[in-house]
Amino acid sequence: MIRDTTAALPVPGAEELAIRDLPREVAVHDAHMAKVPGMTIVEIGGGAPDAPLALPLTVAAWNLERCLFPEASALHAKDCDLLLLSEMDHGMARTKQRNTTAVMAAERGMAYAYAVEFLELGLGSPIEHQFCDDGHNARGYHGNGLMARGALHEPFALRLWGKRQWFFDDEQPRLGERIAVGARIETTEGPFLAVSTHLESACGPAHRERQVAELIAALDAEFPGVPVLIGGDLNTGNHAGGDWRSEGLFDVARAAGFTVHGGPEDQMTTRPSLITRWPERAMKLDWFLARGLRMGPVEIRASLGADGTPLSDHDLIVARIEGLSEPG
Repeated sequence: MIRDTTAALPVPGAEELAIRDLPREVAVHDAHMAKVPGMTIVEIGGGAPDAPLALPLTVAAWNLERCLFPEASALHAKDCDLLLLSEMDHGMARTKQRNTTAVMAAERGMAYAYAVEFLELGLGSPIEHQFCDDGHNARGYHGNGLMARGALHEPFALRLWGKRQWFFDDEQPRLGERIAVGARIETTEGPFLAVSTHLESACGPAHRERQVAELIAALDAEFPGVPVLIGGDLNTGNHAGGDWRSEGLFDVARAAGFTVHGGPEDQMTTRPSLITRWPERAMKLDWFLARGLRMGPVEIRASLGADGTPLSDHDLIVARIEGLSEPG
């Protein structure tokens, strides 16, 4: 578990970016990643009162697909006390080299934590090149964010189990693996853990099941007895014909005492966007897993800005944490 924090992730140097010529082996990947400071630290920032939050709280999980429009996205989630974000760029040309999580946090007066999922060498897909003003990435980070209207205590990140699929891409190899970022949130009823995660898409259900099992085990080992909210893009149904019900991760979560919350079963959470213009199908990818928390119904909110612009290829899922309850 990653516990070290910084106010600003370092800019990768030439040696750290020398990925293309590395042998395509997991051990080589991991040895190189360990030498890149930005991959082993959590960025924290923003500002929020250091006082327990009163319940109920409104929480959203949202895959922002690079976060092309951080100000508009912050406005769209203005009623939320807690945001679990994925696919957030930091120093990428396609998003104007901005630290998108920090921008959103500043817009809403929230504290934030950010952890790097991937260090990207390229500018992205041909469609993403259309959004680039520069021919390089200032940092090249892409990852998960956590934002709250109160202080984030004991921030951490956990790199999920995986096979380093994206390192083996011939055209645009990436350094990294899927990740979770979290922190302890203090409320007037007691603390709980908020965890933003993003499971693997380039795999079948068994891979994601193992990711969830190991994530829960790690949280239980580090924070025994503390209520937990896990939220994010769980990529359910990928490489399974879109059938989210085939995912064993739900059984793993329920066996560990979690309840599953994804809104109406027949309502999908993806849509066409400025980047994903012609999706193969609509899918139900985004979920909350809760333990020791009383959750209200989930709203699946269309991710369309005030002018109708799609802010992401995912709609956000929004729910209320009504209160804390005894785990189990």
